[in-house]
Amino acid sequence: MKWLVTFFIIVPTAELALLTVSGKTLGIVPTILIIIATGIGGAYLAKKQGLRAWRDLQHRMTTRETPGKALIDSVCILFGGLLLLMPGFLTDLIGLLLLFSGPRKILYPFIVKWLYNKMKNGQIRVM
Repeated sequence: MKWLVTFFIIVPTAELALLTVSGKTLGIVPTILIIIATGIGGAYLAKKQGLRAWRDLQHRMTTRETPGKALIDSVCILFGGLLLLMPGFLTDLIGLLLLFSGPRKILYPFIVKWLYNKMKNGQIRVM
């Protein structure tokens, strides 16, 4: 819970600093246009990737395969899309990384380890 409070203080502060620097360097109008473009482009990419992940998840469920990787991909794409809809450069960068499969492959072992630890401690139950 402590990291959540820190996250809500550090991320908006960093975003404001980056937007201020960008506004002074590029100008206000180009900065606003970049934010709008990343929001629209991010929504499009998130929808496209999300539909692909949803189809993969459905396929795994109908063939009675474990949906582990497809489920983690779906959650990463959801968070990536949400981050891209938020105004700011830092959230856009993280959101773009979550939308593409290459960075997700790097994050996958960490997510699995985190989930395993949560299940081991009884904080997450699988029925």
